[in-house]
Amino acid sequence: MPTYLQLVAQVRRALRVGALAPGDRLPTARAVVEAIAINPNTVHKAYRELEREGLVEARPGKGTFVLHALGRPDSVTDGVLRTRLEDWVNEAVAAGLTVDDVQALFADVVERLYRGERTDE
Repeated sequence: MPTYLQLVAQVRRALRVGALAPGDRLPTARAVVEAIAINPNTVHKAYRELEREGLVEARPGKGTFVLHALGRPDSVTDGVLRTRLEDWVNEAVAAGLTVDDVQALFADVVERLYRGERTDE
């Protein structure tokens, strides 16, 4: 996946889980470049994509600001599911799984279930 799309995905994820909210300012391109050592044009391209999607707004001289959230951080269901997922991840860590192991396992289960391959049938 191109680097700019990875940045877009990270911002979307932050919007979905409530780590970013409407009105929040995204880091400057310079700050992102310094933090992860990528080309400034890559950051600008990611921010333009987010702006094209209507998620952020560039304000000349002030920065790039979040316009819309994607998640439902106040949802009771989300809170319950988050707690259960945190418990599961804690079990995985205790069992010795690495981050890559957990991500691969989670992605496999999500992809399989969203394709309609139910396990409870």
